[in-house]
Amino acid sequence: MTGPDADNAEPLPEVRAGQLGVRLARSEEEIDAAQALRYRIFYQEMGARPDAEAAATARDKDRYDTVADHLLVVDHALGEGPESIVGTYRMIRRSAAATIGQFYSEDEYDLGQILTEGGRILELGRSCIAADHRGRVAMQLMWGGIAAYIAHHRIDLMFGCASLPGIDPDALAVELSYLYYNHLAPRPIRPRALPHRYIEMRRLDREEIDPRRALAKLPPLVKGYLRLGGFVGDGAVIDPQFNTTDVAVVVKTDLVTNKYLRHYERHGRDEAETP
Repeated sequence: MTGPDADNAEPLPEVRAGQLGVRLARSEEEIDAAQALRYRIFYQEMGARPDAEAAATARDKDRYDTVADHLLVVDHALGEGPESIVGTYRMIRRSAAATIGQFYSEDEYDLGQILTEGGRILELGRSCIAADHRGRVAMQLMWGGIAAYIAHHRIDLMFGCASLPGIDPDALAVELSYLYYNHLAPRPIRPRALPHRYIEMRRLDREEIDPRRALAKLPPLVKGYLRLGGFVGDGAVIDPQFNTTDVAVVVKTDLVTNKYLRHYERHGRDEAETP
């Protein structure tokens, strides 16, 4: 492939931290294990409502899985194959989305502003980590893997839908209002919820919000995006199947600092030398 979304021919190396590592899925069996992990967390733990196929297979999967790269957190103490997978994140580049005809997020948001920006773009989604591995190390590894992927494929902008728990926007008034007033994306890269799904995020006046308390209430994934300099789109979207309220998140990867990328590149080299 040539052009702005051309592949880097070199394989993406695994980043290690002790017994944990982060890398891309290497087989259909590993993708299946990631889908099984997603099912356990989204449906059995978080209360999503499976359709007949998901219930029968105990897998969370859709057509986008066939074109995506699947980032995995693996615990080498559990093995070296599908049994080692304790975390996953789905990554879809522009060229992959083109084979489907759209990005996943386009079912909820108008991405016209992003798509006309040009350059290499990446959609992130379906993130989860097993309950007994939800410590700081696994989360840092996940972000390290994303940073390495961004550098490897020279991604200019990444985006996706991040979820807040529950489908009552009034119960999430503090979080949604805080995000709108403090982290709204610049207009040239601002997704907007589709008209028939648009939920107003400005549910409180700015002066009613304690920013520190509001930030503390946000899920770790959303806070992770914000730490990278991320923005949110205009309008939330209710996802009744997954029992969540979604916000669009956009990160210009030049805000993922060279220092951050160098940290994980160096970390990966150091760990590669460890038996």
